Amino acid sequence: MATASQKITLSASRDIPFNKLVLSQSNVRRLKAGVSIEELAEDIARRGLLQSLNVRPLLDAEGKETGMFEIPAGGRRYRALELLAKKKRLARTTPVPCIVREAGSDISAEEDSLVENVQRAPLHPLDQFRAFQTLREQGTTEEEIAARFFVSPSIVKQRLKLVTVSEKLLDLYAEDGMTLEQLMAFTVSADHARQEQIWESIQHSWSKEPYQIRRILTENTVRAADRRVRFVTIEAYEEAGGTVMRDLFQDDDGGWVENVPLLERLVADKLKAEAETIAGEGWKWIEVAADFPYGHTQGLRQLSGRPVDLTDEERATRDALRDEYDRLESEYAEADELPDEVDERLGEIEAALGAFEDRPKRYDPAEIGRAGVFVGIGHDGRLSVDRGYVRPDDEAPAGGDTGVDGDGGQTPGSDGQRRVISVGGEPEPQDDEDDVVKPLPERLVIELTAHRTLALRDALASNPHIAMTALLHKLVRDTFQHVSSPGCLEASIRHVFFPVQADDLKDSASAKSVDDRQEAWKADLPLGDDDALWERLDDLDDASRMALLAHCVSFGVNALHEKANPYGAGPTVHGVQQRIREADRLARATGLDMVEVGWRPAVDNYFGRVTKPRILDAVREAKGEETAQLIDHLKKPDMAKEAERLLADSGWLPEPLRLPALDDDVDSEVNSGESETLPAFLADEEEVDGEPADEPQPVAAE
Repeated sequence: MATASQKITLSASRDIPFNKLVLSQSNVRRLKAGVSIEELAEDIARRGLLQSLNVRPLLDAEGKETGMFEIPAGGRRYRALELLAKKKRLARTTPVPCIVREAGSDISAEEDSLVENVQRAPLHPLDQFRAFQTLREQGTTEEEIAARFFVSPSIVKQRLKLVTVSEKLLDLYAEDGMTLEQLMAFTVSADHARQEQIWESIQHSWSKEPYQIRRILTENTVRAADRRVRFVTIEAYEEAGGTVMRDLFQDDDGGWVENVPLLERLVADKLKAEAETIAGEGWKWIEVAADFPYGHTQGLRQLSGRPVDLTDEERATRDALRDEYDRLESEYAEADELPDEVDERLGEIEAALGAFEDRPKRYDPAEIGRAGVFVGIGHDGRLSVDRGYVRPDDEAPAGGDTGVDGDGGQTPGSDGQRRVISVGGEPEPQDDEDDVVKPLPERLVIELTAHRTLALRDALASNPHIAMTALLHKLVRDTFQHVSSPGCLEASIRHVFFPVQADDLKDSASAKSVDDRQEAWKADLPLGDDDALWERLDDLDDASRMALLAHCVSFGVNALHEKANPYGAGPTVHGVQQRIREADRLARATGLDMVEVGWRPAVDNYFGRVTKPRILDAVREAKGEETAQLIDHLKKPDMAKEAERLLADSGWLPEPLRLPALDDDVDSEVNSGESETLPAFLADEEEVDGEPADEPQPVAAE
């Protein structure tokens, strides 16, 4: 006969006055964790007690109930109620909802306490995010949500941002198919289709780190810290309808500008407006560009203007600022660290004093009619106006033409503007799937050797002894040997310019060092008066004369690779070979290291310009075969990006930037014919697939 199952009896619930409750020593919770008692008390005060206390009757020595109850489960809730009672916000006799366990129960108090804390299922983070979203949709502000749940408003914003990700990705996160950090990375973009596309492309990849997701999402954007954005301001961009991508989970330095064509239009419009204002000063031409290449003023004569005198008011302001600066420095001279407000004020004073030093200049009106202006954007995002440059064709003829017509007006075209428009550009290299290691592209070698030439100039100018040796070597050869090849040092001194250069050349450490040295010498020499210049040079001490000589000699360094012309015009194979050999010798003598001067292999300057086998060879050489195998399955663009990351601090250099060993650099000037073979990276072969045969040319537009 079947036995009937015993029915379950639940413990009764009662409302017990608060003053009849005491904490039990059987509570297993000993350590503080989770929400603080103060926060829990505030929550109970707002919404009441959501969960009853678990209590047992206290018995006397004879086993009879005393009317008091102990709490083995719910101790934190009791302490929160106790805190409210101490603050007179809760009456001592207030009824408290309790679940009463019988005194003779077989279940121990310790077991009740343990089970209550162990068997509760924590809320999935996504459920919390969506609950916050529901409250927000109900009209609750982010600040109110933060106050109710004792978190900061920024935390609320982050959690609300997480539920804006594609539902498909949220479902994956809910099923543990994606980490929270990966989900956070996807919040950078609001484009659900793009989010899903990226996840589909990387979900089976060996590497799908959050930083990679962020990089892919922002690869077609411009950082808000970019000088173009700072120039037009992020506010103007947003007013024009542009959107800004933000990362609430990391320092994003202002975010990313998503609509790049809009940004470029705003930049062009603002630069044009500034140029039109400057055109009213009477300049013959104005060139406008967001960014000018390194050496764009070479070959042009710069006018020597006189700074505009300060007004009495400006002079008084300057003196007051200097006095304030001296007072603050003296007041905090003994302080280990300046207060933030003082440090900020000192910075403001320095900027204001710097503005007084960088005064507008006054130019000869006759010279203005033949000179021009470069209008662009400085590295700090401010308008950069470089006035007073005269082209060789605009120089006054020997008859004393001043550039002003007989009626006192300016020469024709003096009020016009000319803008250089670059047509075309380098196409994205095609993914080369074959396994042939081809020679480096011609343009890439020229760009790399331009970097090396500039670094060589800087190194030579810093070593007067080597500069003097190089100069004497060149002069002796010219005098006694009648060598036809100019070699590496063109000691006329004829400045060597860079018709082909990478975009990062002008921002390199070598370029800054050369430019700073050039400006320092220009400021020290009376270049406007030939007699005064002679006297200044004659008065220089030997060390200064040697330093100036080294600086001047350095501008004649030519370590550029040029494609040899088999028909006789231009450099020959032997001439290029001789030039590179002498450049190597100079590099050894000066101790030039392209890694130390700041060159690093990147997608733009190397990896995106060569074939996949060359990328793998570079990684293999720098990091070993195992590392190369980690990326050999990737497509060309992804392989190039990973190679840039892997080799960032490796010290690896492509062949044109390396310093050959001394044994490999044998001087073979004697009996070396035109048929000598160039190094592999200079081999005269067809361009690598994807490299343009002809470089785009600048077009001048009225």
